[in-house]
Amino acid sequence: MRPMALQLYYITERRQFSGDAQEQEQRLLAKIAECGAAGVEYIQLREKDLEARALEELALKAVAALGGSRTKLLINSRTDVALACGAHGVHLPANDFVASEARSIFARAGKSGAAIGVSTHSASEVALAEAHGANFAVFGPVFEKNGSPNSEGLDQLRRICHRTEAAEPPMPVWALGGITLENARQCAEAGAAGIAAIRLFQQGEVHAVVKQLRSLRE
Repeated sequence: MRPMALQLYYITERRQFSGDAQEQEQRLLAKIAECGAAGVEYIQLREKDLEARALEELALKAVAALGGSRTKLLINSRTDVALACGAHGVHLPANDFVASEARSIFARAGKSGAAIGVSTHSASEVALAEAHGANFAVFGPVFEKNGSPNSEGLDQLRRICHRTEAAEPPMPVWALGGITLENARQCAEAGAAGIAAIRLFQQGEVHAVVKQLRSLRE
């Protein structure tokens, strides 16, 4: 059986772009549009420094930047902002409320098909996300956290991706943390269903990045 193509997940951080605040926002929106045109499956709007109103305004611009692409926009943590801007779902930090609570909020608003991702850092957190019906978990750090190498991350990823006690089919797990075009193949071979990254997409030409990552499962 041919393995499924890697799912690609761009996590935004506008302050990593050069320029003043307005220029950073413009570069972010251009990158979001670029990811949509390149076929990246998901984008997480992760601008954690913004208050709800400012985040909602940026999210509305992000939705517009994606236009008619198939890319799904998720808002970090804020289900209220996700609903207000018409995003496709929410991404929950590991210490946030559980996926089933977020799904209940979306369902009450008539959005039962919302996508819900969860950040995880251990097998137990992956199991909890799965038990509460998350669509996927992002596991990290695999290679690097805050600039420091993580020597155990790849083995942890492999064990989590090959867990046998999970429901069938198991919830997909995406790899995060220090991932580059050079080491992404190791994540794919470990069983990751997707690749999540900030720098990989923000600092690269997205069409070229997507083409190379897609080739890992061709």
